[in-house]
Amino acid sequence: MTEKSVFHNKNLYFIFGVTLIAMMGVASITPAFPDIIRYFGISPQQVGWLIVAFTLPGIFLTPFTGILADRYGRKVVLVPSLFLFGIAGFACMFAPGFYGLLALRFVQGVGASSLSSMNITLVGDLFEGKRRTAVMGYNASVLSIATASYPALGGVIAIFGWQYIFALPILAIPLGIWVMKGLNNPEPKNKAKLRSYFGRVWKTINQRTVWGLFAVNFILFLILYGSYLTYFPLMMEKRLGADSSRIGLMMSLMSVTTAIMSSQLARLNRLLGQKRQLIIGSAFYMLASLLMLGANSYLMLGVAVIVFGFGHGITIPSIQNMLVGYAAINERAAFMSLNSMVLRGGQTFGPLLVGVFYALGGLEASFLSGAVMALLMMIIIFATVHVKKQRG
Repeated sequence: MTEKSVFHNKNLYFIFGVTLIAMMGVASITPAFPDIIRYFGISPQQVGWLIVAFTLPGIFLTPFTGILADRYGRKVVLVPSLFLFGIAGFACMFAPGFYGLLALRFVQGVGASSLSSMNITLVGDLFEGKRRTAVMGYNASVLSIATASYPALGGVIAIFGWQYIFALPILAIPLGIWVMKGLNNPEPKNKAKLRSYFGRVWKTINQRTVWGLFAVNFILFLILYGSYLTYFPLMMEKRLGADSSRIGLMMSLMSVTTAIMSSQLARLNRLLGQKRQLIIGSAFYMLASLLMLGANSYLMLGVAVIVFGFGHGITIPSIQNMLVGYAAINERAAFMSLNSMVLRGGQTFGPLLVGVFYALGGLEASFLSGAVMALLMMIIIFATVHVKKQRG
């Protein structure tokens, strides 16, 4: 089958749907933060707890959801996760107070904990070879489009009241029903004892290339959530006096660039090969960080975010595509859930780590640290990543 023929596979649209829901939990609510601060009379630091409460369950629960998905099937985990995400998210509209809202966000985060690994697991289950590479790129494009569009959508909805942005999660419930009735995926047949199962999972993980890819993924999200998402907006405001709309448009430019590059993953894979893609992607991260270091005009910033988008669009789907092929179907969900843990770690520690550099040397140090981390990514790729034929 050709790469274009994957669009005739209805299972692809279930994967896209899960990806869109997984990205909804944070990106759609941030535009309403100023209104939430005023409504509850809280500080800017406290409103950040709405993100922490949502992401925290994923750090601890993702491995368990992966094990359950391997032992009892993907739908057994995915469908209840979507229902819980939708019900708890919708209930946030009616939260009686800020701490009640935090509690509901935590429950919603429990539902979300499996989504960001299950979509990639399904790609590995349903597609092989070049088709898998193409689908991984298309899915990364959907993710980037969601990243670019959810803040704008949330901002429009928040005009009518911050509560209404929490109507969006209800979309997870019809998706859950659709998945339950229509998803046609091969389910794992894990009848082996847990000790044997964990032994196979560990054997899959304990490879130099896998550890290297995990390390690169962790550093990548340190850069994304540290240097870029946290300090790029501050830099635009400080150097150019940009307001939130201009900052949002500039950051959307990165997401659009990422979507375009990700959609070309299959072609890039043929032209460059997997290891070379990762090296080039890391070089783009480093170049973008250095451009941001001295950018003092919208033109220079535009070039910087486009270069960053090139790096992101090449690297993220390439890593996912390589990792998903290392595990057989009976261990794949647990294996990919560990990768999701790595991503959560980068999301959590990125702002903290780069914040140290910011405290020591200001904005310049925060972007210089991003360039140094990108260089470290390249070194790890050279030293550890070995491309070999992976399991289908």
